[in-house]
Amino acid sequence: MISKLDLYKVFCKVGKSESFSKAARDLYMTQPAVSQAIMQLERELDIRLFNRTPKGVSLTNEGKLLFEYVNSAINLIDVGEEKILEFKNLTVGELKIGVGDTISRYFLLPYLEAFHNKYPNIKFKIINGTTLELCSILKSGEVDIAICNFPIADSTLELRPCIDIHDIFVCGEKYKDIVSGPVSLDQVVQLPLIFLEKKSNSRRYVEDYMMSKGIKISPEFELGSHDLLLEFAKINLGIACVTKEFSQEYLNKGMLYEVQLNEEIPRRSIGVCFLKSVPLSLASTKFVEIIENKLI
Repeated sequence: MISKLDLYKVFCKVGKSESFSKAARDLYMTQPAVSQAIMQLERELDIRLFNRTPKGVSLTNEGKLLFEYVNSAINLIDVGEEKILEFKNLTVGELKIGVGDTISRYFLLPYLEAFHNKYPNIKFKIINGTTLELCSILKSGEVDIAICNFPIADSTLELRPCIDIHDIFVCGEKYKDIVSGPVSLDQVVQLPLIFLEKKSNSRRYVEDYMMSKGIKISPEFELGSHDLLLEFAKINLGIACVTKEFSQEYLNKGMLYEVQLNEEIPRRSIGVCFLKSVPLSLASTKFVEIIENKLI
C-alpha cells in the first residue's frame, strides 16, 4: 500500500509538472499508477485537487493551497535527508571531547591533528576538567567522549585503555644527592612533597597505593596542574609526584632527576571513555578509531 507521504510526493510532482505522464516519468512510475495515487489522495481528503483537461492538469484553488504546504514540507524533508548524508560522510558536525589539560597537551594533540586533516569540516568543542568532572559532564551529555586517567570505577562507562603511564617522583639539584640511590617510599615522605590537588584522579591513585603500604602523605604543596609540579620541583621546593611520560623534556635536559624507588608504583592507563547506554556518533567513532589505529 502506498503511504500518505508517497501520495504527497506524487501530488507535488504532478503539481509542478502539470502532467500525469511527465510526473510518471520523473517518478519512474506508470501513468495509471500516478493517476490512481492522485485519485486516492482526493478520496482521502474528500476534495478535488486537479482540473483535468485534454492538455494536462492544473491545480484547483484547494489544490494550490495544499501544494504550498506540502511542497514546503517535502523540501524540508529533502534538506533533512541531505544533512543526514552530510553527517554520515562527516562533511559537517561537531565532536565534543572532555579532557584534562595535561593529557590534552602531552597525548591528545597528535590525534586532533590527524582527525582534523582527515575531516576538516568537523568542529571541535574541548572541555577541560579533572577525571571526576569529565565523567560527570559525560553523563550529562555535554561531551561525546572523555579522555581520562584510569582507573575509573563506574559501571555505566565503556573504558578503552590507550597507553600505560607511570607515576614517579622527581627532584631538582638540591635533593638529587639525598635520593641518589634506591630509596623507599617511607624515606620519600620524610622530604617536602609536591602533589596534585586531592580531587585529581592521579593523586588519588598514588595516595591509595601508598596508603595500602601503610604510608600516609602530607604534601607541602598541592597544585592544580602537572606543569606546576615540574616547575616547583625544578626550583627545589620539594619532591614532586609526576607522570613520567609527561616529564621527559625536564628529565632529558637534566632540569629534574627521577627518584629511584626500591619498589615502583604500579603502572596505570590513560584512555577513552563514553556511556555504554548511548551509541557513539559517527564522528566520535572515527576519532576513537584514529587513536586506536595510531597506537597499534
